[in-house]
Amino acid sequence: MFESIKIYKGENLDYKALAVQLVEYGYERREMISETGDFSMRGGIIDIFPPAFDGPVRIELSGSVVESIRSYSLLFSETLEEHTMVIILPKFGIYPKKKKITELGEKIPIASFVDIQPNDYVVHVDHGIGLFKGFKKIKFGAEEKENIIIEYADNDKLYVPIEEMHLIQKYVAFERRPPKLYKLGSKMWKAVKDRVKKGIYSMAFELLEINAMRSKLNGFSFSKDTEWQVQFENNFPFKETPDQLQSTIEVKKDMEFAKPMDRLLCGDVGYGKTEVALRAAFKAVMDNKQVAILVPTTLLAEQHFITFKNRMKDFPITVEMMSRFRTKSETSRILKEVENGPVDILIGTHAILRKNIKFKDLGLVIIDEEQRFGVNDKEKLKKIRLMVDVLTLTATPIPRTLYMSLMGVKDMSIIETPPQDRLPVEVIVSEYDDNLIKKAILFEKKRKGQVFFVHNRIESIEKIADRISGLAPGVKVAVAHGRMHSKELESIMEEFMKGTIDVLISTVIIESGIDIPNANTLIVNRSDMFGLADLYQLKGRVGRFKNKAYAYFFVPRGHVLSKESGRRLDALERYKDLGSGFKIAMEDLEIRGAGNLLGKEQHGYISAIGFDLYCRILREVVNGLNKYSNN
Repeated sequence: MFESIKIYKGENLDYKALAVQLVEYGYERREMISETGDFSMRGGIIDIFPPAFDGPVRIELSGSVVESIRSYSLLFSETLEEHTMVIILPKFGIYPKKKKITELGEKIPIASFVDIQPNDYVVHVDHGIGLFKGFKKIKFGAEEKENIIIEYADNDKLYVPIEEMHLIQKYVAFERRPPKLYKLGSKMWKAVKDRVKKGIYSMAFELLEINAMRSKLNGFSFSKDTEWQVQFENNFPFKETPDQLQSTIEVKKDMEFAKPMDRLLCGDVGYGKTEVALRAAFKAVMDNKQVAILVPTTLLAEQHFITFKNRMKDFPITVEMMSRFRTKSETSRILKEVENGPVDILIGTHAILRKNIKFKDLGLVIIDEEQRFGVNDKEKLKKIRLMVDVLTLTATPIPRTLYMSLMGVKDMSIIETPPQDRLPVEVIVSEYDDNLIKKAILFEKKRKGQVFFVHNRIESIEKIADRISGLAPGVKVAVAHGRMHSKELESIMEEFMKGTIDVLISTVIIESGIDIPNANTLIVNRSDMFGLADLYQLKGRVGRFKNKAYAYFFVPRGHVLSKESGRRLDALERYKDLGSGFKIAMEDLEIRGAGNLLGKEQHGYISAIGFDLYCRILREVVNGLNKYSNN
């Protein structure tokens, strides 16, 4: 096990030793901190930005005594929360002193995704499910030690020393009903763990089967980067984030291996996943291979089509799109050109999975938001993965994909750092208010910006558009929804992208990937009717540029919200910070339940021990099977 750095308010701190320890733990000392993994020491002020934290921590000293510990906003330097102590873990992937390791208590797979609050259910690896009751200092000999308190059945209390916090995880099982509390000292917990471990073997075999088949296949080894690749990447109009660059390196390295790539690229909305995909696609085309880009919606296909064409216009690369925006004659022409070779990159919805589409030489498939595709589509994708390189992009991974990545069955790259100058979106949850809507629209119009207004009922969308036009005279309003004629919808979206429409009243067709940097206000009507991940994706449509963005989530006036709706909207307000997509995904699954996403049997195992411990046991099983097969 690795040690953690524990800093307590009111206690002495060894200034020089802390600096040495932080460097050992993979942190970099800077004049001013700017991203995760940085630390700064300026006299009596120490700033540290641990990777698992939402923001940096500031420690203020009086002499050598810790006077205060607080988390603060990197953008505004305002205090977010005061603390009595802070625990600093090594940067992910760094294990000081070489101690033995898009053991079960070794590392928390979803530690940075889920926050533990008092009275949350937690799982102790050795003692089972209990209730987290906070912290308490207990005297051991001459010194006091901070302990985590967990309450079990019959009000029994377990005091866990803070250095053993890696043995505790939040209980997440995607069930609406509360779990059973275990009795301390009983053998039942061990029996449950043993039963789950046996049951996981069948799942592990299924997961490893595809991986084993892929590892034996001789896929295509892409060449090293060409001069054109360097030129193409230098044409990127923005400064790449460190995570973007690292993810690009990982993807290209996979492509150069003979084994077919199956990588998940995980990054929050607007964090630059598309640019990584662009570079992978360009690399594939440089080796005369074709690329298929699979997206969940027609509008996103249109958006990607425009983006890919614009980025590749200086090179002899043909980009085409297949969607209902295309006529029959256009579709027929594209199909022939895909089969004969002139089309290098084909972008489209699930239509490109049809049997009648034949590629001359397909080398790479890029899947955007796989969780939004149906079961039949996923089965087809499973077969594709055995033949060609696959890159999956997602902001909110489905549990199966997430834990496959965490277990090493699927490779995962993470983009955690936001683009330069990006500001968090200001979230306002309110009862429906015409005056507030008018004020928001006119404010955006005054600063020459645009507004998304989401109303997810086609039957009454024109009525809402008339109402908005009456509220804000002189503002150009247009309507967009999925039942419109494809040419009309395409025309409206083009006008909105050009900036000639001030307010776009639409259904959730704008949810995935629509990138309009000038749209900086989002208004969602009847937000109580949406899932949390959907609301978070909608929020991601604004705040994609350096201007301050606002997201208004309205509920009916005087309406009593369900418990689930209340939790969703509360989570949106809590997770305002940039990069909260993982937390949102996990909380959403916890609120709505995951049904039988993982199969009925595995779902039962997760309920019995919690998602996190399930992941740990799965990893243990997978590692054991891998060792056995390698021998």
